[in-house]
Amino acid sequence: MKRITKLWPGGKPKAFTLSYDDGVEQDRRLVEIFNKYKLKATFNLNSGIQHEGSFWVDKGIMIRRMNPEGLEALYEGHEIAVHSLTHPVLPDLPRELARAEILEDKRNLEQKFGYLVTGMAYPYGAYNAATIGLLKACGLEYARTVNQHLKFNLPENPYEWHPTCHHNDPELMNLTEAFLADGSPSLSLFYVWGHSYEFDVQNNWERIEEFSQRISSRDEVWYATNIEIIHYLEACGKLRFSVDCNLVYNPSALAVWIMVDDTVVEVPPGSTLQMQ
Repeated sequence: MKRITKLWPGGKPKAFTLSYDDGVEQDRRLVEIFNKYKLKATFNLNSGIQHEGSFWVDKGIMIRRMNPEGLEALYEGHEIAVHSLTHPVLPDLPRELARAEILEDKRNLEQKFGYLVTGMAYPYGAYNAATIGLLKACGLEYARTVNQHLKFNLPENPYEWHPTCHHNDPELMNLTEAFLADGSPSLSLFYVWGHSYEFDVQNNWERIEEFSQRISSRDEVWYATNIEIIHYLEACGKLRFSVDCNLVYNPSALAVWIMVDDTVVEVPPGSTLQMQ
């Protein structure tokens, strides 16, 4: 019997992704760091309050959302996702208002950025079963929570996608070393989230610079946005194997990589391969 293991694109065993909320001015510096190290992130925006008049103060630090002009260029190469129209606690709203918060933010972001927006981060991390039902009805494919698990697990439920850790978690660098040292052949995923303004509030921009440098440029790691992770896992799940596993069919539009015994095999989209 063959040993078959699913791999990330390019035959890589590990994947890394990031998620940052609120569309604040500090994103400019954060994007510059991510681009420097060729990292990919998902940025979750509130289109109904995406202007410089939306601001607050934390420990004497001014936190201001950016005006929408020029955001297409700023976030180029990264993913834009829903964070609701005005950042309310969604489970506290009537169903109709919660639906509008989700759907109108999606509509605005799609019109602004010119592509399908199908991901989300829950405002305040708050959600329930009804919220998840609304996301599905609005055409969203995943939603990130704030419930970290300090592991490198794949999402069991894309609508309750728990990250590995927040960037300020004291275990961040230990987790980084453990992730890079892990020699397991099974798929692993390191997911870090936060808010860019926290680096000003905590006065620790050097933390994300050091972390980005350490996690970047690894041949065994696929660097992806949240939606790229979701779409690839969907494609993996659609692979069909013959009873003896000598044939594999990929009905999806994405190439999928697998390990057959000790050989890395690419299964092109729409193809059937015979495996010796």
